[in-house]
Amino acid sequence: MISYNTKDWFTFIFRFHKADTFRKLFPIMMAIGAYAAVLGYLEVEHWQMSESSYLKNITIMHGMMGFVISLLLVFRTNTAYDRWWEGRKMWGALVNNSRNLALKIAAMVHNEHDRLYFRKIIPAYAIILQKHLSNEEVANELFEDIPEIEHHKHKPNQVAAMLFRKVNELYTEKKISGDQLIVINTELQSFTDICGACERIKNTPIPYSYSAFIKKFIFFYVMTLPFGYAFSLGYYVAPVVVFIFYVLASLELIAEEIEDPFGTDENDLPMKKIAENIKKHVEELL
Repeated sequence: MISYNTKDWFTFIFRFHKADTFRKLFPIMMAIGAYAAVLGYLEVEHWQMSESSYLKNITIMHGMMGFVISLLLVFRTNTAYDRWWEGRKMWGALVNNSRNLALKIAAMVHNEHDRLYFRKIIPAYAIILQKHLSNEEVANELFEDIPEIEHHKHKPNQVAAMLFRKVNELYTEKKISGDQLIVINTELQSFTDICGACERIKNTPIPYSYSAFIKKFIFFYVMTLPFGYAFSLGYYVAPVVVFIFYVLASLELIAEEIEDPFGTDENDLPMKKIAENIKKHVEELL
């Protein structure tokens, strides 16, 4: 995730970074610019249509359809941002629940060996969940510390099961009471709930038909713009059409990027940094 100063206007305007949509759209912008320039040349120099030409009235359609496409894109970006923000809330809950569990273990468990176990396993859950959601391989160092999870497909579930087994072991050995077991259970259960919520976001993308329709709508809207505006704008129709395409397509690209917040794109959630903070805080508490 990119860290930036929200008040630095000039940096935003004149700097291009890896996640900027301009880089991704540049080839197709050049193609659309050439297409618009050719149509503008044909209409201005050769077709010379009269004032009553129906082709000039196509701008009325563009005015109406522009309002519709703006509503669709607003809904699209809001839906994508809701998914991004829900993912951030889930990882915020993971931070708080990891801290709370570490606080309770620190107060209830006095055996140094048991405390060391939780000091290792609680942060490991966040690290492994981050790898699980971003489809990354788990580092060999983690397998050395937690060999039980190496041959399982769903590794976050195995780490959560290890925590449950350890807490139950403490209860059967009379190291914690039944009331303390109930108090700890809330945080233990939340790990799996958070994992399930993140998997729901990751594995349920925006419906294909909806996403494809918006792309087609933008394409046909932009490709018909030169027919109506070349008479009034002349050769300037090419940069105008390119700019309109850049704005509309950029909104769609941004929505595509943030609707899956668990990847490795520039605007995705900083899961690795959050997991490192959880590790630092839990080790400090225990």
